[in-house]
Amino acid sequence: MGAPVAAVGVANARKFVLYNYHGNNITVGNTMNSKLIERTQTGVRLEKSLLKVLKGLAEYCEISLGDLLEGIVLHAFEGKAPFSSETLTAITELKKVYHCPLTAADSHRLREAGE
Repeated sequence: MGAPVAAVGVANARKFVLYNYHGNNITVGNTMNSKLIERTQTGVRLEKSLLKVLKGLAEYCEISLGDLLEGIVLHAFEGKAPFSSETLTAITELKKVYHCPLTAADSHRLREAGE
């Protein structure tokens, strides 16, 4: 693990360069196309093994968990697949390592113990 983003085939991956950091304002992007954004801390709750897979994938892609989630969501909003076949293979392996049996069919059907 630990390959650069471009090598793992994250769809439309670009090498991002940090241009400016001040508090939660950050400018990211390549030299041709950068966007000034503001990030906020959130207390999102996720299923434990799914979070482990996401963290492992972020490390594999050498990006932060937040960047990974932003990329997945932005691709989904446009109806685009966020991952290449090579990255999907890595996800399959990470799901095995972290014992994550969840699939898309489980969406919106999860409940916590004690509910």
